Amino acid sequence: MAPVDPESEAAEGASLDRLPLVAGTVALVGRPNAGKSTLMNRLLGEKLAIVSDKPQTTRHRIVGILSDPVRGQMIFHDTPGIHKPLHHLNRSMVRYAEDALSESDVVCFLHDGSQSFGSGDAYLLDLVSGVQAPKVVALNKVDRVAKPTLLPRIGLLAQGGPFEHIVPISALSGEGCEDLLDVLWSLLPEGPPHYDEELLTLHPDRFLVTERIREKVLERTRDELPFTTAVLLDRWEQDEETGFLKLWASILVDRPGQKKILIGRQGQRIKAIGSAAREDLEEMLEARIYLDLTVKLVPDWRENRRVLQDLDRDLFPRLD
Repeated sequence: MAPVDPESEAAEGASLDRLPLVAGTVALVGRPNAGKSTLMNRLLGEKLAIVSDKPQTTRHRIVGILSDPVRGQMIFHDTPGIHKPLHHLNRSMVRYAEDALSESDVVCFLHDGSQSFGSGDAYLLDLVSGVQAPKVVALNKVDRVAKPTLLPRIGLLAQGGPFEHIVPISALSGEGCEDLLDVLWSLLPEGPPHYDEELLTLHPDRFLVTERIREKVLERTRDELPFTTAVLLDRWEQDEETGFLKLWASILVDRPGQKKILIGRQGQRIKAIGSAAREDLEEMLEARIYLDLTVKLVPDWRENRRVLQDLDRDLFPRLD
């Protein structure tokens, strides 16, 4: 092995120090259940967004912040899956995704390679190709498909728009994710960090609490229930005597039968949801948690603007 020249090593280190920092936003967009939240959590190295195998799990634009002392700062916008909206809630979800498309410095379009290419994919390709920002395709779930089928799909995506890169990945296993991250860093504009480098997100704990509870609802209910449920945080109290953080939350449903399903026989399902949520929240907040869950019947809440405003109230920090 050739000896290392200290002066050349120092010069190389100095050249790295002089690399300009980059900073900007990356919109993660795609159809429902394409793996956007799983990918953001993977790239951040921490669980921020809730994950489920059910479509439309993400209902807001979730902000995740990745800071690197050498490269700079990448701000992810994990967006709801773009779909045909049937309720006011769904229209808001699609608007969050479209806003992220128009406002971000880089667009990362997640495409589920394990599913056949359909009209929804064609619509989304057309929508993404009209954006001026640099665009990348993350061809996700390649661990579920035979390798010979990837080249034709890559060719189809390449024809769909002017993409800088098409990167095969598996957000679940991590395959290809470092390559994708390198590509995204290379496309961000030069500039100083936008936020404190210690921040992982801009969302308050109150919002993250409701999301973790909703994740447990998604895990333990039938396919038809997740679309008609939401979680509101009613009270947040710190008990100085016991050291417990006390939380009271409501799970909204819009039909009596759904309330019965969610509570379960002799209250077993709601107890299981509460137990799993409490354990998750204790790990997230590093505190002892008392959690009280109530199931509330609110007919047609997805069209109720006041209810939707209440659901959004803790999305970002209050300025008043």
